[in-house]
Amino acid sequence: MSLPRCLFACLVVFAFGFSDAAQARKRSHDDGGGQRSEAAGPYDYYVMALSWSPTFCQTRGEGEQEQCGEKGYGFILHGLWPQYENGGGPELCDTRESGPDRKTVAETLAFMPSRRLINHEWRKHGACTGLGAQKYFETADRAFAALQMPTELKAPRRSLQMNGDQLRAALKRANPTLGDDMMSLHCSKGQLVEVRVCLDKDTHPRRCGKRMRNACSASTPFEIPAVQ
Repeated sequence: MSLPRCLFACLVVFAFGFSDAAQARKRSHDDGGGQRSEAAGPYDYYVMALSWSPTFCQTRGEGEQEQCGEKGYGFILHGLWPQYENGGGPELCDTRESGPDRKTVAETLAFMPSRRLINHEWRKHGACTGLGAQKYFETADRAFAALQMPTELKAPRRSLQMNGDQLRAALKRANPTLGDDMMSLHCSKGQLVEVRVCLDKDTHPRRCGKRMRNACSASTPFEIPAVQ
């Protein structure tokens, strides 16, 4: 085959191969109704998101009887999210598991008190860890249990006023290995919404990666609604 004809044939093969690869990548990121789906792969650390339940129940808890039906929750586990050092993390990964079994769900309700949340967190984040559902929620349980809550935040019957510096100081007093660069605070409309703590894969506190931003004022007080 002459060189020009060979070059033309190679370009055609390359073009079709590139197109097929692009379509495969598109399919791998499409989960049914246009949702992204990735293959579980390497990640660098976890973010443990702790939701202040009274704020959630006041603002978004309609229909969430398991969490908001006068159970008296303070911090509950929102999720344990695999993260990349440079920010973000994998979501909606392909998995052969249908989800956590009844026993795992029943045990997880102790610290993540919503079946809907449990299934959502498994599908969006847990499947991306490469762990099975049971192992993932056992890891989440261990991480949540290891973080000590400041006494004033265990079950306050009156709303508290704190600023970001005060809340960080309280968390560090209760957890001496926790540093300022290992957590971020999140507020909305003058109320505490969430605390996020960065953990290594053994669930020990570690420095957060990039793009972990705070959304609570360091000096202006915000409300921490009372536990009902």
